[in-house]
Amino acid sequence: MPNNPAKIGTYRCGEGEPLLLIAGPCVLEELVLPIIAEKLSEIARRFPVHVVFKGSFDKANRTSLASPRGPGLKRGLEWLAEIRKTYRFPVTTDIHESYQAESVGEVCDLVQIPAFLARQTDLLVAAAKTGKAVHVKKGQFMAPGDMRHVVGKLEGAGCSNILLGERGTFFGYQRLVNDMCGLVEMRKLGTPVVFDATHSVQKPGGLENATGGNREMIFPLARAAIAVGIDALFVETHPTPETSPSDGPNMLPLDQWDTFLEQILAIRHAVTNC
Repeated sequence: MPNNPAKIGTYRCGEGEPLLLIAGPCVLEELVLPIIAEKLSEIARRFPVHVVFKGSFDKANRTSLASPRGPGLKRGLEWLAEIRKTYRFPVTTDIHESYQAESVGEVCDLVQIPAFLARQTDLLVAAAKTGKAVHVKKGQFMAPGDMRHVVGKLEGAGCSNILLGERGTFFGYQRLVNDMCGLVEMRKLGTPVVFDATHSVQKPGGLENATGGNREMIFPLARAAIAVGIDALFVETHPTPETSPSDGPNMLPLDQWDTFLEQILAIRHAVTNC
């Protein structure tokens, strides 16, 4: 069985542990990294949460060939290593190719597998072999129970610190819906469960040459997920989402974090007394 709580650097995520926040920009941007990291550091001091800093070095599944992709593997990992050293956060990023796993595992405490790649066996095995915790987002095309095969692949490759993430399910064209029952089903697999509150409000291809979204739905969906019972929240954030090179329409503005967490933690306390 997977570890529950799972170990992520010095943190533990799961039953009886503080809420884990996996948060940061969609794509790594040098100028905004300190602004975002400072806010998340303040959050970690003021609220009973554990923060893992997230940022992507490459957005490999962009809608358009012309869309910005990020700083690349080498520079992106250098920036994440600096964030880890300066702010003492565990850090995470996503991999799209098996060869990226080893380098990412040398810097990151948590390796993330994108939803579109949740079934890619070689990628899962490579992530497991880093020795780090692995967070796999459920494919938008997958049933919650199908994630048992993901867990089996990771365990078979030697990984027992596994997080499973929910980020919505395709419901026709350019729309995602969230089945809150799926959170319960995935928790039965023995792993901590993450709710991706920002990708869940995406509208894939909704801007014709880019992904759209509706950030107004972040609050209600996150409140619902907390009430159902989850162990971690994934939230992409930015000081000015409209200027973000990726996923701006579905990001949480930095100035909304306090209100967001006050609501979330009140519900969590009512449900779990944690």
